[in-house]
Amino acid sequence: MKVIMEVRERHRPNLPIEAECIVPKNFVGPERTFYVWKGNKKLDIRDVFHIRRDGHANSVDKVEIIIRGDSSHIKRIGEYMDGGRITIEGDIGMHCGNFMSDGVIEIMGSADSWLGREMNGGKIICHGDAADYVGSGYRGEKRGMKGGTIEIMGDVGDFAGETLAGGEIVIHGDAGDMPGVDMKDGILVIRGDCSRACGNMTGGTCTVLGTVHDMLPTFRNEGTEQRGEHVLTKFSGDHISRGLGTLYINNFKYMD
Repeated sequence: MKVIMEVRERHRPNLPIEAECIVPKNFVGPERTFYVWKGNKKLDIRDVFHIRRDGHANSVDKVEIIIRGDSSHIKRIGEYMDGGRITIEGDIGMHCGNFMSDGVIEIMGSADSWLGREMNGGKIICHGDAADYVGSGYRGEKRGMKGGTIEIMGDVGDFAGETLAGGEIVIHGDAGDMPGVDMKDGILVIRGDCSRACGNMTGGTCTVLGTVHDMLPTFRNEGTEQRGEHVLTKFSGDHISRGLGTLYINNFKYMD
């Protein structure tokens, strides 16, 4: 079954909409009424979207939600998603895929901050860029993403993989400042450049195939190692926190 949701034209399109009800499991079975929030105003979901169902489904894995139109300020789509598929044909707002445990979210455009926040499983593919805190824990949380995969085809902002505790994040472009900070476990791959990678990491593996600018001095150079087609410098660290993490880097420059 496909659920096609086209964003209606809005008088104030930059005002965020909270739409955590948009998950495949809510569209299994007979049609129900769902609500979203615009500020402190509760709206019927059909006040925000034109909705059309094609076919029927008796399980979440047979449901695909397709979101069309300007969804760049619609937040929390796919929150607690546990199966099925969501395809977003444009950009998406903050907190897409929060706490997701299964299924696939594919974003054809770019994503705002906190993509895949504290997710436990499933897969998120973003064909554009993503803002800050990809796969991170929310402020005050000690553990971020714990399982699943996030793949970003473009660049990301700062603090990607902050408090990463499992799963895998792959960034095909550049990352901003402090990716992998407070990383505990899991895999973080950055194919481009970044700065101050993995400060205070206590576990896991980060690989940077570009250049790490402002390399932190609390990592210990362990020599070079062949990693696939690349010969990379291996660092252990962060030795300010027992040095149990591993950082592989193609090029690095220390702070001036």
